[in-house]
Amino acid sequence: MRLTKYAHSCVRVEHDGGVLVVDPGVFSDPATALDGADAVLVTHEHPDHLDPAAVRLQLDRRPFPIYGPAALADALGDAAEALCPVEPGESFTAAGVAVGAYGGRHAVIHPDIPVIDNIGYLINDVVYHPGDSLVVPQETPVDTLLAPIHAPWSKFSEVLDFIRAVAPRRAYAVHDALLNHNGLGVLNRQFAAMSGTEYQRLEPGTRVDV
Repeated sequence: MRLTKYAHSCVRVEHDGGVLVVDPGVFSDPATALDGADAVLVTHEHPDHLDPAAVRLQLDRRPFPIYGPAALADALGDAAEALCPVEPGESFTAAGVAVGAYGGRHAVIHPDIPVIDNIGYLINDVVYHPGDSLVVPQETPVDTLLAPIHAPWSKFSEVLDFIRAVAPRRAYAVHDALLNHNGLGVLNRQFAAMSGTEYQRLEPGTRVDV
Protein backbone atom coordinates (compact mmCIF):
# COMPACT_ATOMS: atom_id res chain seq x y z
CA MET A 1 0.00 0.00 0.00
CA ARG A 2 1.43 3.36 -1.05
CA LEU A 3 0.72 6.62 0.74
CA THR A 4 1.31 10.07 -0.77
CA LYS A 5 1.36 12.97 1.69
CA TYR A 6 -0.12 16.20 0.43
CA ALA A 7 -0.03 19.46 2.35
CA HIS A 8 -1.83 19.75 5.68
CA SER A 9 -4.17 16.81 6.32
CA CYS A 10 -4.60 15.26 2.86
CA VAL A 11 -3.23 11.84 1.96
CA ARG A 12 -3.69 9.63 -1.06
CA VAL A 13 -3.68 5.85 -0.61
CA GLU A 14 -3.04 3.49 -3.53
CA HIS A 15 -3.65 -0.23 -3.02
CA ASP A 16 -4.22 -3.07 -5.49
CA GLY A 17 -5.09 -0.62 -8.26
CA GLY A 18 -7.52 1.44 -6.17
CA VAL A 19 -7.05 5.10 -5.26
CA LEU A 20 -8.46 6.41 -1.98
CA VAL A 21 -8.07 10.08 -1.02
CA VAL A 22 -8.51 11.40 2.52
CA ASP A 23 -9.37 15.01 3.38
CA PRO A 24 -8.78 16.96 0.15
CA GLY A 25 -8.91 20.41 1.72
CA VAL A 26 -8.11 23.90 0.50
CA PHE A 27 -4.51 23.83 1.78
CA SER A 28 -3.74 20.54 0.06
CA ASP A 29 -3.66 20.91 -3.75
CA PRO A 30 -6.91 18.92 -3.87
CA ALA A 31 -7.16 18.84 -7.66
CA THR A 32 -3.89 16.91 -7.91
CA ALA A 33 -4.73 14.66 -4.96
CA LEU A 34 -8.15 13.79 -6.42
CA ASP A 35 -6.92 12.97 -9.91
CA GLY A 36 -8.00 9.39 -10.65
CA ALA A 37 -9.64 8.90 -7.24
CA ASP A 38 -11.94 5.90 -6.87
CA ALA A 39 -13.30 7.03 -3.49
CA VAL A 40 -12.85 9.85 -0.98
CA LEU A 41 -12.90 9.82 2.81
CA VAL A 42 -13.67 13.09 4.58
CA THR A 43 -13.24 13.35 8.33
CA HIS A 44 -15.34 16.52 8.72
CA GLU A 45 -16.68 19.61 6.97
CA HIS A 46 -14.04 22.26 7.75
CA PRO A 47 -12.49 23.69 4.55
CA ASP A 48 -8.95 22.64 5.44
CA HIS A 49 -10.27 19.06 5.15
CA LEU A 50 -12.83 19.45 2.36
CA ASP A 51 -12.69 21.71 -0.69
CA PRO A 52 -16.21 21.28 -2.11
CA ALA A 53 -15.42 23.10 -5.36
CA ALA A 54 -12.47 20.81 -6.12
CA VAL A 55 -14.52 17.73 -5.25
CA ARG A 56 -17.42 18.82 -7.47
CA LEU A 57 -15.07 19.50 -10.37
CA GLN A 58 -13.51 16.06 -10.10
CA LEU A 59 -16.91 14.39 -9.76
CA ASP A 60 -17.92 15.97 -13.07
CA ARG A 61 -14.93 14.28 -14.67
CA ARG A 62 -15.14 10.92 -12.94
CA PRO A 63 -17.83 9.94 -10.41
CA PHE A 64 -16.76 8.43 -7.09
CA PRO A 65 -18.36 7.89 -3.67
CA ILE A 66 -17.60 10.23 -0.76
CA TYR A 67 -17.63 8.73 2.73
CA GLY A 68 -18.00 10.89 5.80
CA PRO A 69 -20.37 12.31 8.42
CA ALA A 70 -23.93 12.99 7.24
CA ALA A 71 -23.38 16.67 8.04
CA LEU A 72 -21.11 16.93 4.99
CA ALA A 73 -24.20 17.13 2.78
CA ASP A 74 -24.64 20.86 3.36
CA ALA A 75 -21.02 21.64 2.50
CA LEU A 76 -21.08 19.44 -0.60
CA GLY A 77 -24.17 21.07 -2.07
CA ASP A 78 -24.98 19.55 -5.46
CA ALA A 79 -22.32 16.88 -4.87
CA ALA A 80 -24.17 15.54 -1.82
CA GLU A 81 -25.73 12.80 -3.94
CA ALA A 82 -22.29 11.13 -3.93
CA LEU A 83 -22.17 11.08 -0.11
CA CYS A 84 -22.28 7.76 1.74
CA PRO A 85 -22.93 8.74 5.39
CA VAL A 86 -20.67 7.04 7.93
CA GLU A 87 -21.22 6.48 11.65
CA PRO A 88 -18.58 5.59 14.26
CA GLY A 89 -18.15 1.85 14.63
CA GLU A 90 -19.00 1.09 11.01
CA SER A 91 -16.79 -0.90 8.66
CA PHE A 92 -16.97 -0.58 4.90
CA THR A 93 -14.93 -0.93 1.72
CA ALA A 94 -13.82 2.11 -0.30
CA ALA A 95 -11.78 1.84 -3.50
CA GLY A 96 -11.31 -1.82 -2.67
CA VAL A 97 -9.75 -1.00 0.71
CA ALA A 98 -11.19 -1.98 4.10
CA VAL A 99 -12.00 1.02 6.30
CA GLY A 100 -13.10 1.27 9.93
CA ALA A 101 -14.74 4.40 11.38
CA TYR A 102 -13.87 5.81 14.81
CA GLY A 103 -14.64 8.75 17.07
CA GLY A 104 -17.64 10.81 16.07
CA ARG A 105 -16.94 14.33 17.30
CA HIS A 106 -14.43 17.05 16.50
CA ALA A 107 -12.12 18.12 19.31
CA VAL A 108 -13.31 21.18 21.26
CA ILE A 109 -11.81 24.41 19.92
CA HIS A 110 -13.55 26.67 22.45
CA PRO A 111 -16.79 26.34 24.44
CA ASP A 112 -18.26 29.19 22.36
CA ILE A 113 -17.67 27.30 19.09
CA PRO A 114 -20.11 24.46 18.28
CA VAL A 115 -18.61 20.99 18.14
CA ILE A 116 -19.20 19.25 14.80
CA ASP A 117 -19.05 15.61 13.72
CA ASN A 118 -15.67 14.07 12.91
CA ILE A 119 -14.84 10.53 11.81
CA GLY A 120 -11.39 8.95 12.11
CA TYR A 121 -10.51 6.23 9.62
CA LEU A 122 -8.42 3.08 10.01
CA ILE A 123 -7.44 2.14 6.48
CA ASN A 124 -6.68 -1.49 5.61
CA ASP A 125 -5.92 -2.11 9.31
CA VAL A 126 -2.66 -0.23 8.76
CA VAL A 127 -3.05 3.57 8.51
CA TYR A 128 -5.08 5.61 11.01
CA HIS A 129 -6.19 9.15 10.15
CA PRO A 130 -8.05 10.71 13.12
CA GLY A 131 -9.07 13.95 11.44
CA ASP A 132 -9.48 16.69 14.03
CA SER A 133 -9.71 14.48 17.08
CA LEU A 134 -7.46 12.51 19.38
CA VAL A 135 -9.59 9.35 19.57
CA VAL A 136 -7.56 6.19 20.12
CA PRO A 137 -8.72 2.97 18.40
CA GLN A 138 -8.69 0.75 21.48
CA GLU A 139 -9.28 -2.68 20.00
CA THR A 140 -7.02 -2.57 16.93
CA PRO A 141 -3.23 -2.06 16.82
CA VAL A 142 -2.17 0.76 14.50
CA ASP A 143 0.90 0.36 12.34
CA THR A 144 1.04 3.88 10.84
CA LEU A 145 -0.49 6.91 12.55
CA LEU A 146 -1.14 10.21 10.79
CA ALA A 147 -0.71 12.52 13.75
CA PRO A 148 -2.29 16.02 13.70
CA ILE A 149 0.63 17.91 15.21
CA HIS A 150 -0.80 21.46 15.32
CA ALA A 151 -4.28 22.97 15.48
CA PRO A 152 -6.31 25.63 17.27
CA TRP A 153 -7.87 22.79 19.31
CA SER A 154 -4.67 21.06 20.47
CA LYS A 155 -1.49 21.51 22.44
CA PHE A 156 1.79 19.64 22.35
CA SER A 157 1.23 17.58 25.49
CA GLU A 158 -2.16 16.31 24.26
CA VAL A 159 -0.84 15.27 20.87
CA LEU A 160 2.21 13.63 22.43
CA ASP A 161 0.02 11.63 24.81
CA PHE A 162 -2.22 10.68 21.87
CA ILE A 163 0.71 9.28 19.89
CA ARG A 164 1.92 7.37 22.93
CA ALA A 165 -1.58 5.97 23.57
CA VAL A 166 -2.00 4.79 19.98
CA ALA A 167 1.54 3.34 20.16
CA PRO A 168 2.02 2.95 16.39
CA ARG A 169 5.10 1.47 14.78
CA ARG A 170 5.58 4.84 13.10
CA ALA A 171 3.91 8.25 12.97
CA TYR A 172 3.79 10.76 10.14
CA ALA A 173 2.91 14.39 10.84
CA VAL A 174 -0.24 15.91 9.33
CA HIS A 175 -2.33 19.01 10.05
CA ASP A 176 0.71 21.27 9.88
CA ALA A 177 -0.10 23.94 7.26
CA LEU A 178 -0.39 26.75 9.84
CA LEU A 179 3.16 26.24 11.08
CA ASN A 180 6.16 28.20 9.85
CA HIS A 181 9.69 26.81 9.58
CA ASN A 182 10.51 27.63 13.20
CA GLY A 183 7.42 25.94 14.59
CA LEU A 184 7.90 22.85 12.47
CA GLY A 185 11.48 22.55 13.64
CA VAL A 186 10.55 22.74 17.32
CA LEU A 187 7.65 20.30 17.12
CA ASN A 188 9.45 17.80 14.92
CA ARG A 189 12.38 17.65 17.34
CA GLN A 190 10.10 17.22 20.35
CA PHE A 191 7.88 14.54 18.82
CA ALA A 192 10.86 12.63 17.47
CA ALA A 193 12.53 12.67 20.88
CA MET A 194 9.51 11.97 23.08
CA SER A 195 6.83 10.07 21.14
CA GLY A 196 8.33 6.62 21.62
CA THR A 197 7.87 5.72 17.97
CA GLU A 198 9.46 6.32 14.59
CA TYR A 199 8.24 9.87 13.96
CA GLN A 200 8.72 11.80 10.73
CA ARG A 201 7.26 14.76 8.88
CA LEU A 202 6.94 14.09 5.17
CA GLU A 203 7.24 16.98 2.74
CA PRO A 204 4.17 17.40 0.52
CA GLY A 205 4.39 15.08 -2.46
CA THR A 206 6.43 12.45 -0.64
CA ARG A 207 5.43 8.83 -1.28
CA VAL A 208 6.03 6.00 1.16
CA ASP A 209 5.09 2.33 1.21
CA VAL A 210 3.21 1.31 4.34
